[in-house]
Parts: sequence; structure tokens; C-alpha cells
Amino acid sequence: MQTLNRINEFLNRLLLWIGGLFLVGMILITCANIFFRIVWVPVRGTFELMGFFGAVVAAFSLGYTQKKRGHIAVDVLINTFSARTRRALSAVNSLVCLLFFGAAAWQLIVKANTLMATGEVTETLRIIYYPFTYAVALGCLVLSLSLLTDFLQCLWGGKEGKQP
Repeated sequence: MQTLNRINEFLNRLLLWIGGLFLVGMILITCANIFFRIVWVPVRGTFELMGFFGAVVAAFSLGYTQKKRGHIAVDVLINTFSARTRRALSAVNSLVCLLFFGAAAWQLIVKANTLMATGEVTETLRIIYYPFTYAVALGCLVLSLSLLTDFLQCLWGGKEGKQP
């Protein structure tokens, strides 16, 4: 379990840093576009780049946010249950989410393979789609790994199984 947690931690931090670099890129593109619009020469393909970069930023932050319990949760009803019931519900939730995001990653990989085979590119900048689709699939896979560690911790209970 320790090894799985270390791998999870490493991958989430790596993707978070990469996502942060893409976020900085989004900021720079936005500022450049604003500046160049003043002189009537906007940056070409800003809409395309912002879409791709935004997808990478969102996907790469999913696992880390799950690990830090940063997603929105309304637990007014859940807090009234016993600790054992809360742990069981948390395990079921983690398993269902794991299956969903695992399936999402699988379908994104299938889509990326199709995009790679067809050679589809964007209209303005002629950027290939499939690397960004693979990136979003990677984000879903790392989120699935985070959900798997949550699920296993719920099953084992005890010190590692406590849910914040």
C-alpha cells in the first residue's frame, strides 16, 4: 500500500506541475492576445490553444484534487451515519467513480487512436488533436489511481483507511 501511495503521490505532483505550466501558458497567451488586440493584430488560434490548454489543466489537476479532498462534497446526511457506514459509503463511492473514470479514460484512448489514424487537425493553427486527447485520458487514469487507493484504504480501515 505504501508503494501505491508513493506512486500516486509522484504522478499527481508531476501532473500538477505540468498542468501549472499549461496554466501559465494560458495566462501568457491571454495577456499577449489582449496586448496585441490593442494594436489590431490578435494572436491567431487563441481559442484553440485555450481550449487545449484548459483541458490539460483540468484533467491534470483531477487526481491531486481527489487526493487532497478538494472536490465539492455535501456531507450533511453522511455525517449522521456511523463511522463504519461512512467508510462503506466512501468505498462504494470510490469504486463507482473508479469505474466511471476508468471507462472515460478507455474511451478517450479509443478516440485518440481514431484521431491519430485520421490525422485530424484544428482549423486555424493545424494542431493535431490526439496528443491532447491522450493527455486528458492520462489525467483520468491518474484520477482512477487516486480513487483506487481511496477504495483500498476504505476496505482496509484502520489508520490508513480513515477518510478525512
